[in-house]
Amino acid sequence: MTSAEPDPAHLRERVQGRLTGFLTDRGRAVAELGPELAAPMTVLADLTVGGKLLRPAFCYWGYRAAGAPDGEEIVTAAAALELLHVSALIHDDVMDDSDRRRGRPSAHRQFTELHRSAGWAGSAEGFGHGAAILLGDLVLGWADELLRSCGLPAERVAAAMAVFEAMRTEVMGGQYLDLVAQAAGDDDALARAMRVLRFKTAKYSVERPLQLGATLAGGSFALVQAFTAVGIPLGEAFQLRDDVLGVFGDPERTGKPAGDDLREGKRTVLVTTALATADTADRATMDALLGNPHLDANGVARLRSILVASGALDEVEKLIERLAAEAEDALAAAPIEDPTARQVLADLVVAATQRHE
Repeated sequence: MTSAEPDPAHLRERVQGRLTGFLTDRGRAVAELGPELAAPMTVLADLTVGGKLLRPAFCYWGYRAAGAPDGEEIVTAAAALELLHVSALIHDDVMDDSDRRRGRPSAHRQFTELHRSAGWAGSAEGFGHGAAILLGDLVLGWADELLRSCGLPAERVAAAMAVFEAMRTEVMGGQYLDLVAQAAGDDDALARAMRVLRFKTAKYSVERPLQLGATLAGGSFALVQAFTAVGIPLGEAFQLRDDVLGVFGDPERTGKPAGDDLREGKRTVLVTTALATADTADRATMDALLGNPHLDANGVARLRSILVASGALDEVEKLIERLAAEAEDALAAAPIEDPTARQVLADLVVAATQRHE
């Protein structure tokens, strides 16, 4: 969540506090292995600050929507989703060779600099990538541990673990689909981009967190199913908005350099729509510039102009509006017991999809 998003339960501070406490405890444990482990814990501490915390928010309010009361147990469970997300971000940045995350150097860049500044032997980049992969794996395991130890009834945690496991499978499968989408470049690119969007983000970011919260509360099957009707269109709209911000957004707000998705050659819905609608000359320009890791500001500006001129940006904005409206309608029909939860979820629909102009 950003400071502008609804947070009547002060969830941001509570989730951050729980993460800090958990990582402090785990830091003491890994310190027994040797002083070298202090560096990964410092990198991790940096990466767990400054996120949107949307997944913990959807988990918490999914729990409250089922009529369950506030408590530190659900805050702990929600914090586990942020650890899962941090793990995915660390690995994603390695795959994309991204320089920055959340306004700071990405994990593998920090490890690369550690190697260089220490004057160690071997490849600094290889060390950075290897260390980041290990850190991401470690955090993935800790996310599981934090959820299992949240303190809610064992039978509910066991049921929620099935949701959590599906969530992990879907996001990792979605990541692979994303890699294929960048490499394949076939005529089915738009459909492929939408499939990546659904599994890498929509289900992982909104649907599954809502369902996990409802399951932890012992919510009804009808509510869990309703959260699919809410979560899929909202998650898709959220990712489409994120794709637009990745090209046109302010780096001060996004925490990443503008145009990184273009440098990485990401076949987002925005990009694949432009490739399908641009004229021959503009498409040739896109083919020449997309995926160039050294793309400068002029190249980014040229691609932006094509995304606008082709009508792709306008089409994506219309799609975001349609999906957000679908999510709002589904939310209005959902059997939510708590009126505060209903209002906060309605506000989160707006917060997750609104323009940042």
